[in-house]
Parts: sequence; C-alpha cells; structure tokens
Amino acid sequence: MGTDACEAEYIQYFPGRCTGSAASGELNDVNILIHVSDNPRRVTAVSLPRDLMIAIPSCTSETGTTTSAMAKQALNEAYSYGGLSCVAKTVSQLTGENIDYAAKITWGGVIEITNAIGGVTVCVENGIYDETNTGLSLDPGTYTLQGVEALEFLRTRHGVGDGSDLARISNQQQYMSSLVRKIVSEDTLSDPATVYKLATTVVDNITPSTSLSNPLTLMQLALTLKGVSYEDIVFVQYPTTEDPSNSAKVVPNSSAARILFNAIDANQQLILTGETSSNGGTTLVEGDDTTDTSTATPTPTDSAATDTSDAVELPSTITGQTAAEQTCSNGNG
Repeated sequence: MGTDACEAEYIQYFPGRCTGSAASGELNDVNILIHVSDNPRRVTAVSLPRDLMIAIPSCTSETGTTTSAMAKQALNEAYSYGGLSCVAKTVSQLTGENIDYAAKITWGGVIEITNAIGGVTVCVENGIYDETNTGLSLDPGTYTLQGVEALEFLRTRHGVGDGSDLARISNQQQYMSSLVRKIVSEDTLSDPATVYKLATTVVDNITPSTSLSNPLTLMQLALTLKGVSYEDIVFVQYPTTEDPSNSAKVVPNSSAARILFNAIDANQQLILTGETSSNGGTTLVEGDDTTDTSTATPTPTDSAATDTSDAVELPSTITGQTAAEQTCSNGNG
C-alpha cells in the first residue's frame, strides 16, 4: 500500500500537496495485492484502483476508535478509517483472499528504496510532460529513474494515457515489470548478502505489519522470485466498470474478478487476452521481450513451471502484462 503522507524531510518536493489544510491528510492511493504460489511457483500482482467504490468493513484504528461499516466508499479512504489493517481487511473482504503480510510505503520510502536499488529502467514512447502536477518531464526514450524522478514517474496520472488512475496503474506495472527483470537478470537473488541488505533497506523505509517486520521474512519472500519464469510473473489490474452514479469512479466487475481469483486460488497459469492498458497508459513493444539478457526469460527451477496444461485465459476486460513483456509509457506528448 502506498500513501501520500507529507513527511517533513520530503515536503519540499511536493509544494502543491504538502501545504495548507490538505497536508494533514493521508490516503492509500496505491493498493497492490500480491499472491505467491507454492508448486509450481507463480507470482501475481493485482493492482486495485484508488477510485474503486466498494464496501468498507468496520475498522478499529490504532487509537482504539471503531468506525461503522460502509456499503460504498472509495478504496483509497480505507486507511483514514483504520490504518494499514483496515486496508488489508477491506481488500480481503473484496477479493476473498487471506492476507498474510502487509506494508505501507510513503513517497519518502519510494525515494530511498529506488536510490538503494540503483534505479529502474523505463521506456517512454510519447513524451511525458506533467510539470504542473508531478514535475515530471521526459522526452521519448529510455531512462533509468531513481529517487524523486522515479516517484514522479509512479505518481504521474495526467502525464499518461487518458489521465486517469487506471492509466497510471498500467504505467506503474511497466515500472514493476522492469524492476523484476533487473533484479533477476543481475543475479541479485543469488547473493544472500545483497538480498538481506536490500530487505533491511526496505524494512527501514516501510511501515510493515507485525508478520513482516523482520528483514529475514522479507528476504525469504524476495527469494520466491528466484527461478520463476517471466511469463509466470503477472501484473493485472482488478477488473472494473464505470460507476453508474459517478463517471469519475469505478465499481467491481465481479464476474471477471471471480474468474481471476478462482484461477489464482487454483494456481493456474494466467493467460492475458486483454490490452496492457484499457486507458492508454502503456503500449506493448512487440517482439522485443527477449532481445537481450536483461529481458531474457530465466530457466525455471521446477520443470512444472513450464506446464501450460492448467492455463486459464482471463477475460479481455482484465488488462495487464507479464514480466516477459516490455511496455512503454504512452505519454501525453
């Protein structure tokens, strides 16, 4: 979960957001549910839109205040009702999945962690020019982003696609896919000392649930990526439709979501049939996913990982990409 907290040491980067009465608020604007299966090992990251209108259960805050359950509220307001546990409870109720670990990361945490990993390479097909909202300005090309610039890339909404949060999610998925390829291709996961160092940096820059507070636990979770084929690391957007009562919001596409989570629970291989982005946030680079060693699919440690007999074609209403696919930002330039 990523929030927009205004932390004193970083507020100089966000003058429009971190001044005045708005500076005290904190919303969970980025929400990603990650599922890691056992055998064969597969990893699925489901991004849930911040403007998803859903039921929020009764939650108890850290101060002991209990809120009433709400039948329909934006997902990104859950944190304000009961903190990290309320967001986890809300997502669990929506998806039917038990959540074992949870963590909150702020803008400052993103800055520090991207610096620690040495940046992430992204592709920009059309220029991104969002100086007013995030300060980001990128001409077409390939960039390695870290620190504040990486955060600006992850935050930009008006700079990509149709300017919606859904387009931004696709842009974030490009970033996460590239991050996975970098970590795997550089053999980072083969060096326990490096993994532990990164895990410690992450723990130092997030607010974890009790179950995730030990760097060794995070290290073990990171190592689950080792040997997983890029095709079995999948980034999808939770399926939605326009909210009939508010065109600026979305509601769950329950039938498509049921197919997705049934396949995840059964550990079936997910086959994407939809676009990388339904709102124009990214474009797919055709035939360029295995042109060099930085994007070559690793050999799975378990031969069962290549078995496609249990594959499920997801509805075309579910957008996303695998780590084997390279996408580029579809900027507003």
